[in-house]
Amino acid sequence: MRQIVLDTETTGLEVGKGHRIIEIGAVELAERRPTGRTFHRYVNPQRLIDDGAQAVHGISNEFLADKPTFAEVVREFVEFVAGAELVIHNAAFDVSFLDAEFGIADVALGQLRDHARVLDTLLLAREKYPGQKNSLDALCKRLNIDNSHRNLHGALLDAQLLADVYLAMTGGQGDLTFASEAAHIAQAARAASVLARPSLLVRWADSAELALHELRLARLHETSKGQCLWQLEFAI
Repeated sequence: MRQIVLDTETTGLEVGKGHRIIEIGAVELAERRPTGRTFHRYVNPQRLIDDGAQAVHGISNEFLADKPTFAEVVREFVEFVAGAELVIHNAAFDVSFLDAEFGIADVALGQLRDHARVLDTLLLAREKYPGQKNSLDALCKRLNIDNSHRNLHGALLDAQLLADVYLAMTGGQGDLTFASEAAHIAQAARAASVLARPSLLVRWADSAELALHELRLARLHETSKGQCLWQLEFAI
């Protein structure tokens, strides 16, 4: 299964007030393993960033001034995520912003869910750890994932951390894959062992041994009160 772990940074918290995406970061997993493929773009939002948002991610208006608009990168982004399962923390936030950007860039794009499925790791964490803090930082701490280099939020950095969190939270599913691989290895080892085993030596009785066997059977028949079992078998 192909999965894309995704995160965004924005000019502010409310898409309904016209806030826009300024950074997209995504990490590809195939069969629960990182492929090394990533998608990372800074985007010119064509509006100013709120001071509160800039304090969180540290991205300035000046830095984004020469960056492409979302409309200029959207086709490349859709191609990267198409057909995958998107793994997003607090997916409602990122999905609402991406849907809004799709509408601004080209209404024919539809919505994000027209191109990929969505898995919300926040909902997954709330089921697994009810009543506990389930922010990305809290999950990193709980699952012993090093996030000491996360001084500021960043879309690609957060996507990479979320990938580690997701794999750790769903480790039982991954174990099935590893168990299957181990079973194949064990089966191959057993097959090799059978092939390497020397052929069984078969020793046939000689004439003297056969004569002693017949004599033993005759004595058993003489002392029995009826037909012996092997005689009944032959009679059948």
